[in-house]
Amino acid sequence: MNLIEIKDLNAPELDVFSRITEPQLRTYFEPEIGIFLAETGNVVIRALEAGYEPLSLLVETEKMESEGGPVFDAIEKYWGREKLDTIPVYTAKHDIVVNLIGYNLVRGLWMTLRRKPEMPVEDFCRDKRRITVLFDVVNPTNVGAIIRSAAALGMDGAVLTHASVDPLTRRAARVSMGTVFQIPWARATREESEGVNLIRNLQLYGYKTVAMALTDDSTGIDNEEIRKSHKLAVIMGTEGMGLPKEVIAACDYRVMIPMHHGVDSLNVAAASAVAFWELMK
Repeated sequence: MNLIEIKDLNAPELDVFSRITEPQLRTYFEPEIGIFLAETGNVVIRALEAGYEPLSLLVETEKMESEGGPVFDAIEKYWGREKLDTIPVYTAKHDIVVNLIGYNLVRGLWMTLRRKPEMPVEDFCRDKRRITVLFDVVNPTNVGAIIRSAAALGMDGAVLTHASVDPLTRRAARVSMGTVFQIPWARATREESEGVNLIRNLQLYGYKTVAMALTDDSTGIDNEEIRKSHKLAVIMGTEGMGLPKEVIAACDYRVMIPMHHGVDSLNVAAASAVAFWELMK
């Protein structure tokens, strides 16, 4: 393997791990595709299984066997021995890596990978019956948790508005336990995301749209009419503010989860799990 001990923390080849922001990585190397960071062995392995090309690796010396070993095996399995022998693998003791990154790495392993071209929303929706729509969900923890629930509970995919957090950001991918690589997703363009454009488009694609919102005309989560819909899009809003009023009004249904003890709502990630479970029955 191409093991490289870190001696100079200012080396430009280490910029991708510490000095380039995640939004900047989207246009790094290849403006039309870009790269992203994944952390922890399990998440990286799922990215490799999904066909994302590995570019470089940073591993704490103490984690070379426990975290690095399975990753090295996965690189060889999915990308061949030549890739394993040539990919730069930067190594250093824990304290040195912390000085480079600025905080403790999660389980001591990061990898940069090349992105894949993103599919237009219309093409994405052609063969999917049950999808979730993340409408301006800006918290990476929530994005990761929603996608994890969608994957685990049988949804066919996820669509994100332009303002939503990129599922391939380090934290979103880690919180999802790598399921952002196991369930398909697509990002709407800025124009598609404006106002109710995305809702109208989904309806044109044959979906019944379900806004998760507490309104006077909200129906129960166990509504049989909704469950029988041939194509269904479950719209989740951002934490705190929820969905915009015009989006709620534009949807075919408004659905609420019954609450008790004076609680008015669930965290959006928790609500998504309940919604997916009930509506997939």
